[in-house]
This record gives sequence, C-alpha cells and structure tokens, in this order.
Amino acid sequence: MLLALFSTSAAAGDDALVTYKSLSPEVALEVAQAALKKCRDNGFQVAVVVVDRFGQPQVLLRDRYAGLPAGEIATAKAYTALSFRRATSELAKMLRDGQIDANLARMPRLAMLAGGLVIETGGTLLGGIGVSGAPGGERDEDCARAGLEAVRDRIDF
Repeated sequence: MLLALFSTSAAAGDDALVTYKSLSPEVALEVAQAALKKCRDNGFQVAVVVVDRFGQPQVLLRDRYAGLPAGEIATAKAYTALSFRRATSELAKMLRDGQIDANLARMPRLAMLAGGLVIETGGTLLGGIGVSGAPGGERDEDCARAGLEAVRDRIDF
C-alpha cells in the first residue's frame, strides 16, 4: 500500500477522533531518492529530507560530499514549507519584500530559503520536502520538485 491510512474506530457521530492520510515510509523514501538523483544528475551533492505531516523527519538522505549543515538546513526547509503550507522560495521572497516580519525568519527550525516544498494532494497535507546543498536555493527546489513529480501519480487522490 502506497499511502498509509491511520484511523481509529468510533461510534457513529463521535467526532472526538481524527482520521488522516500519511505518506508511507516507502513513498517518502522514493520522493527523497528521486530528488537526490536529480541533484546528482546536475552534479550537486545535497541532503534531502522528507518530513511527515507533523514535521517529523521520515527520510534523510545526505550525499557523500554534501556540506556538513546540509541535513539540518534541508530539515528546516521541509519543516518551514509544511508549517506555512507554501514553497520556501515564496516565503523568502515575501521576507525580502517586507511581507513577513524579519523576526519570524529567526525562529527555531525555520528556514526562509528556497528549496522546501509542501507535499499535499487533494487539499490533504501529507508532509514537506527540503533539499540543501546545490548552488542556490532555486536548484535545491528543482530537485525537490523532481522528487514530488516522481510519485505524483501515486499520491493524487
């Protein structure tokens, strides 16, 4: 099964329990591997992180020569995209344009740098992906997008 569905049984009409969809570890790994491959094909050594809908890492892949902070930065990008439900490149632009308070960019775990994308489909939030290590956030984001496209047909519902 590609998507794991977590649910609990409840009496009819009981709204005290929540049901949600989540990426399976296998699909999260496939997303990360496709992003890593795209960056490698372009000659970039990067780290790729996929976080679940709660911001917890499901997958972290770090290429052999990726910079030491790449894993932490990729995690922060994925978490930021998930938290704000938008690409971190958009957030970086909003920060530059003064639409976001600069103090927000200094909050722990956030990275207002291009390279993070939301993983969602059909209005359902599934997680986030962050890539760090390519020369420039736009290239990081291209790799993240390639990761999402690799599984898009399997997560669209």
